[in-house]
Amino acid sequence: MDRWKGRVALVTGASVGIGAAIAKSLVQHGMKVVGCARNVEQIEKLAAECVSSGFSGTLIPYKCDLSVEDDMLSMFSWIKVQHQGVDVCINNAGLALPEPLLSGKTSGWRTMMDVNVIALSVCTREAYQSMKEQNIDDGHIININSMSGHRVVNNAGIHFYTASKYAVTALTEGLRQELREAKTHIRATCISPGLVETECAYRLFSENPEIAVATYKSVKCLQAADIANAVVYVLSAPPHVQVSIMHHWRNYCAINVCSHFINVLNMNGIFW
Repeated sequence: MDRWKGRVALVTGASVGIGAAIAKSLVQHGMKVVGCARNVEQIEKLAAECVSSGFSGTLIPYKCDLSVEDDMLSMFSWIKVQHQGVDVCINNAGLALPEPLLSGKTSGWRTMMDVNVIALSVCTREAYQSMKEQNIDDGHIININSMSGHRVVNNAGIHFYTASKYAVTALTEGLRQELREAKTHIRATCISPGLVETECAYRLFSENPEIAVATYKSVKCLQAADIANAVVYVLSAPPHVQVSIMHHWRNYCAINVCSHFINVLNMNGIFW
């Protein structure tokens, strides 16, 4: 991680859970981290914790509504003025709403698409343009996906959410192909955790919180720090190595090029 010290990372959805853990870890490794969310107060508290812990990096809170494109464009303009631009973009923000295909509200579907798919795509585009303007050829775009982006479980309440995460899988692979065609060494990675103990289930089952409690008690869950460690692993890979897709389960990470895998490629896109 030494080559990332002093460089700028954007982490979306950095106020709680996985995003907060990633932001804290990158600050600990000496990066300047712009952490964005609608609830900036929680990021401010985390920034203070990073200072009191003596971390060598800096966490910079930024209030941004990722369902509003103008907010995202303003954020990237601000980063350019204040910090020259981004070197790393962690598209972490996402949400699940209990809106089945047969009875769900259109507004809920739109919200999930706006945050899980459109915001991720806007931030990816703007991060790439930022890197290109700075002549950065070793940047990294990491999408925090989900195992729901690779298989459909028998739970009507998350079927639309699952569709949005399948989109993230396709978008990451499409991004990798476009970056290769652009003859850049900017890398793209998709990290797909299994069940992580965060506030997500409590939001999904806000009307029945006991379901969330039971869900997290049913298995030994991954923790947010486990995903932050996966991000550090991906960023630590040598510049000629790209970790394309990482499935992160609670007991292990399986390596192959079949259904449960880490795809490891060289920068020409050749599978090992």
